[in-house]
Amino acid sequence: MTFPALKTGAVTQYPLVEVDEFKNVSVRFVDGTSQRFRLQRGGRKRWTVRLDALDELEMAGLEAFVKSQAGSSGEFSFTDPETEVVYANCSFEGDAAAFEWTEINRGQTTIVVRENWS
Repeated sequence: MTFPALKTGAVTQYPLVEVDEFKNVSVRFVDGTSQRFRLQRGGRKRWTVRLDALDELEMAGLEAFVKSQAGSSGEFSFTDPETEVVYANCSFEGDAAAFEWTEINRGQTTIVVRENWS
């Protein structure tokens, strides 16, 4: 499955928050010194997808997609809005997303998408 695009073809609106995360370990030795190293070879991406001014069809499509993924247990592909690189192994960070109407035919939500560790 692929994260749904808006009617404009975009998957998010700006401002976009994108973060690279790494798994690091810090070991403290008896003499007081420490050593840090990464557990994973590379990092993973995390996007905060903020969507405002969604119409009824866009809201319904996003809500259905979130439900079909069963929250954070699902897996889908996500296209990075800045680089257009497709990340094939992504999930939602939380198990629920809040969809709300701000006025007639104008909705909003914020969804966090993360690349899964390989």
